[in-house]
Amino acid sequence: MAKKATGEAVPAEAGRKPAPRRKRRAPAGATAAAEAAAVLEILLGHSRDVALARNEEELTGATARAIEHLFSGCSFCIRLVDPKTLALTTLYARGRLKAQARERLALRRDAVRLGGLSEAALEAGGLAVVDRDEPVFEGCDRALAVPLTARGALFGVLNLEYGPDAPAAASAHEPLLLQVANHAALAVRNLRAIEELTFLKTYLEDLIENANALILVVNRDLEVLVFNRALSRLTGYAREEALGEELVDFVPEEERPRVQRVVRRTLEGEPVTSFETRIAVHAGGQARVAFNTSPIYGSSGEVEGVIAIGHDLTGLRAAEARAEQAQKLAEFGKLAAGIVHELNNPLTAIIAYSDNLVGRAALAGREPGELEKLRRIHEAGQRILRFSRDLLSYARPSSDRRELLELAVVLEQAAAMCEPALREVGARLERRLEPVPAVWGVRSGLIQVFVNLITNAAHALAPADGVVTLELAAAGDHVAARVRDNGAGMEPEVRARIFEPFFTTKPDGRGAGLGLSIVQGIVQRHGGALSVESAPGAGSAFTVLLPTQPPA
Repeated sequence: MAKKATGEAVPAEAGRKPAPRRKRRAPAGATAAAEAAAVLEILLGHSRDVALARNEEELTGATARAIEHLFSGCSFCIRLVDPKTLALTTLYARGRLKAQARERLALRRDAVRLGGLSEAALEAGGLAVVDRDEPVFEGCDRALAVPLTARGALFGVLNLEYGPDAPAAASAHEPLLLQVANHAALAVRNLRAIEELTFLKTYLEDLIENANALILVVNRDLEVLVFNRALSRLTGYAREEALGEELVDFVPEEERPRVQRVVRRTLEGEPVTSFETRIAVHAGGQARVAFNTSPIYGSSGEVEGVIAIGHDLTGLRAAEARAEQAQKLAEFGKLAAGIVHELNNPLTAIIAYSDNLVGRAALAGREPGELEKLRRIHEAGQRILRFSRDLLSYARPSSDRRELLELAVVLEQAAAMCEPALREVGARLERRLEPVPAVWGVRSGLIQVFVNLITNAAHALAPADGVVTLELAAAGDHVAARVRDNGAGMEPEVRARIFEPFFTTKPDGRGAGLGLSIVQGIVQRHGGALSVESAPGAGSAFTVLLPTQPPA
């Protein structure tokens, strides 16, 4: 019995006795030339068989058949090892191995030297270098061991052994056994080289397929050869749809000349870095991408294709556009705040003089109509002044200082700031404000919360018949402030994402998708919670729940 390197017990014939193609032993009385021809035929057949072997099992089987034909009646053992670690990978034995002999590898010192092997390296790997060959089979008293070597590496050991009745001398068989070993060693090396190349090819294919980068390869005809999973996810085109198609099929028409010029430059041997372009998306639209291209050289030294490795810029460019818009709004806000500040002085004068005129007109007994006009001028001035002061307070950087706040007052201030948005859609503002305890909070932050919610409610309304309702009620040790509209409402999938950063259903230019995310963050920093109720056709209601107890 023998064992494979895995430890699984198998018959010495490796599962089945090899069936010889035909007897090639020279007939009795044959001439030396006939015997030599028979041996040559066996060696040629062995060389051919091991070259065609698809794995180590087939290779050891072919070698076993050759040894049986050449050395009939002898016990033999074929052991293949990893040339780096000398670990046993395959074992084939004909005969009964001695105890502990399976794992022990030993070679004569002169065989090691003739094989061009390093004695120190072999001993470091666990192989014993001995002065004479050691029998490994029970009942054998003479032994011959030769190495399977190729380019200074050990790929295995062949052991041939003789019982007491065997007439042949081991030294006479050594040259022939070495020829068998050399054929097998070259075949093992080639087989393992193919296995390594196959593994490396599979590994690289998996690496390219599963990389986060966008990877594309085209040939000289600009046909797609590689289209990895990241590209499939971005474009919506399956790999099978893309392979073999022309590159320009995945590029918007207006971008095709630029892309073709870059690919042609790379085919001429010139890499291109940070080339930004757009690619088509299967469902419609385009994605912005940046690629680095590099030529792929064939064995002849000629450029055979182009590899492009890139990344998706769609989100980055959108974020940059939003940041640019936010910067513009910030600058505009500073300008508006400066204008409002400059208006305060003349507004104060208008209010003071109009108040004086109202008093004097009343004392002078002016007509009620004229007196009413003066009162309206005075009230309009006061209203503008209150609005400008609230606006400056809202725009002023927050100090994060918490104080006790009447939410009804905060709601009124926010509503006053949102009058233009409500007026734009002809919406009506209703109030249902119950008496509630004061809450701890940052005034400017909470004003920002309700300005955003009221503005969003106004944007959700149909022109002329919209209503925005402000509600205030106690809720245990919290206060619930609700902004309700009778607009179109939201689909469930929209409602589920409404608080995600950059998610928006508004058209370009109407919102960056950050408002509700920021609002939620402000409410959470106040120890509260923000929730939404909405259904298609039933409007939406955003509820802000704030604690009445001071922060811990």
